[in-house]
Amino acid sequence: MSARMTDYFKRAEPAFKAMYALEAALKASPLEASLLHLVKVRASQINGCAYCIHMHVGEALKDGEDQMRLHLLAGWRDSSLYSERERAALAWTEALTLVAQTHAPDEDWAALEAAFTPDEQAWLSIAIGAINVWNRVQVGFRAEHPVDRRHAA
Repeated sequence: MSARMTDYFKRAEPAFKAMYALEAALKASPLEASLLHLVKVRASQINGCAYCIHMHVGEALKDGEDQMRLHLLAGWRDSSLYSERERAALAWTEALTLVAQTHAPDEDWAALEAAFTPDEQAWLSIAIGAINVWNRVQVGFRAEHPVDRRHAA
């Protein structure tokens, strides 16, 4: 795999500045950082974005997330390591990331309503949309994540 373009941040600078401003707003939102990390990693797993998985796993670990919870994230439905609030957020993440298939089911919305305030519901939906934009850009341009040779095959 090789990058298709490496200067896309420069070529679409106003758009990326807006995306960075959105990320700053998300950090200041009522959603806890640990939840945002899980959402970003899970959407990136679904979308197959190695660049974003690498980035957001690293950020989550830096912020104190448990390694096992990150390892089990793809199997969150079968793990007891996630709270009901996290489960609702992860289900909503999957529903919106795969919206063409899921059509955002009412049962996922009901779980979201039970665990999140209306403001949090809005912020979470924006966060899911944002990571999906980042995934599509990075996958589309074949962005390459940094490689730590100690972990390379």
